[in-house]
Amino acid sequence: MILYNITFTVSNEIEEDFVQWMKVTHIPDIFATGLFTEHKFFRLLNSPDDTVTNYSVQFFAENTKKLIEYESRFAKELRYETQARYGEKAMPFRTLMESVD
Repeated sequence: MILYNITFTVSNEIEEDFVQWMKVTHIPDIFATGLFTEHKFFRLLNSPDDTVTNYSVQFFAENTKKLIEYESRFAKELRYETQARYGEKAMPFRTLMESVD
């Protein structure tokens, strides 16, 4: 199992819109690619800066092949949509993790 995690540092001034857009548009768009089996959306509770809030969006893929396909076919456009909408007010940090059985 592969976990594709995107952590966003979100300016408080756009936080409400960001959360709504993620729930209604962006997360469903990524999940609709059919390459992930599950997703989760979290707000981080510990933040050293009170002007931003951090969110983590997690997508689970069966294997790296699915993730590579996502990256090659869909990632660029979906990343652009987030960047175009929020610019530097929602900065992403992406990590890949593998389940250790």
